[in-house]
Amino acid sequence: MPPQHPLSARLKIQLKLSISRLRHVQQKESALAKQQRRDIAQLLSNEKDESARIRIENIIRQEINVELLEILELYCELLLARIGLLEQRRECDPGLEEPVKSIIYAASRTDVKELLQVRDMLIAKFGKEFARDALENPATSVAPRVYKKLTIEPPSTELVTAYLEEIARTYRIPWSGLPEAERKSFADEGNDDDEGGGGIGVIDTGLQLPSIGNAPEKVAVPPISVAPAAASTENPRPGVTFQGQNIKPAPAPAPAKKSEIPDYDELSKRFAALKR
Repeated sequence: MPPQHPLSARLKIQLKLSISRLRHVQQKESALAKQQRRDIAQLLSNEKDESARIRIENIIRQEINVELLEILELYCELLLARIGLLEQRRECDPGLEEPVKSIIYAASRTDVKELLQVRDMLIAKFGKEFARDALENPATSVAPRVYKKLTIEPPSTELVTAYLEEIARTYRIPWSGLPEAERKSFADEGNDDDEGGGGIGVIDTGLQLPSIGNAPEKVAVPPISVAPAAASTENPRPGVTFQGQNIKPAPAPAPAKKSEIPDYDELSKRFAALKR
C-alpha cells in the first residue's frame, strides 16, 4: 500500500475531529433550545405573548445553526470518504467543489476550531484563488442551504407564529394564537388538571385510526399509511395529502397528568428535519 501524503493524513485526522466536535455542539445547542422552549411555554401560559415572541427568535436562530452544523458534518463525512480523490488531484473535483467551498466559507462563522484547521488545509491544497471565489462569491459558489442559513435576517412573522403554535400545542396551552376549538379543548384539560392536581401533559401526536364504538372489533388497516412530514425552519407547517384531501392527525387521547412541564419534547422531532 503506497504511503499516504502528509497533508491528506493530517486532513483526515482533522476531519474526524471536526465531525466529533460538530456533533457535540449540536447536542449542546439542542439541549439549550429544549430548555428555552419550556421557558417560552411558561410565558405563553402566563399570557406574556410579547416576551415569548422576542425570545422565540433566539430559538429559531439556534435551530437554524443546528441545521447548518448538520450540513457541515455531512460535508466533512463526504470529504473523509473521498480523501483519496482529494489526494490524487491537484485541482478540486467538480463533485467536491461545493462541499469544499461551503466549508471554507462557513468555518469562520462557527465555534468549531477543528473546522478552521480543515479550512486552512483545503486552502493550502487548492490555492488562495479557489478560496477567494468561495469567500467573495458565496451566492454562486457555496451550497444554497449553507449560504441561506448564514444570512443574517430576522425571522418572518409567520415563522415566529408557527413556532409559538407548535410549542402551545406540544404543551397543550390555550394560547390566544390557536384556533378557538383547540383553545377550548386545552382550557378544559387545564381545568381538569387543576381539579385533579395535575399539570401540563404531553400526548402522542401520531396519526391514528379512530375506534368504532366500544366493541372490540378489528379495524381494517388502510392500503397505505402516511406519516406527516417533519417540520423545519423552511417549512414550519408540512402537510400530507392523499387523493386531493388533507390528512390530519386523529384527535389525541387525554393527556397524562404530571406535576410539571414534561421532559419529553415533541418539538425536538418536528424541527429536526434536515436528514430526511
